[in-house]
Amino acid sequence: MGFRRLLLDLLGVRPERLQVAALCLRVCEGRREVLLITSKRQGRWILPKGWPMAGSDLPGSAQQEAWEEAGARGRVRAEPLGRYHYASVLVEDFTQPVEVVVFMMEDVELADGYPEASIRERRWWPLAEAAAEVEEPELAAILRSLDKPAH
Repeated sequence: MGFRRLLLDLLGVRPERLQVAALCLRVCEGRREVLLITSKRQGRWILPKGWPMAGSDLPGSAQQEAWEEAGARGRVRAEPLGRYHYASVLVEDFTQPVEVVVFMMEDVELADGYPEASIRERRWWPLAEAAAEVEEPELAAILRSLDKPAH
């Protein structure tokens, strides 16, 4: 460990970490909806997300997270839709700042069985309701930006 890293650790300054998320979008009865899942620890509504995976690019990692956490398969756009920040709780009273790069997934199909089916709920939300439900203001802004009539 370098001196700079040691000094930052001693001062309690932690570098921001990077995660990827899949924003699964569908059109239902003329309106856009997003798939949210519950977080494992607190049961909050979130996007499927996780750490980038070795041997995969960022969109591919987001696609894999969508499968593992939500049973979602679809086409992931290569360009990020946006970014948001949150504080990941590592242990009680200790958080890690995280930047999340969001990739849109379209043509989404949901499987009945998937790796985390027994530990998460999933639900399609109208974008405005999803924006009001998530805790991260920057993610809410991304969701609101997509809330326009579908063609």
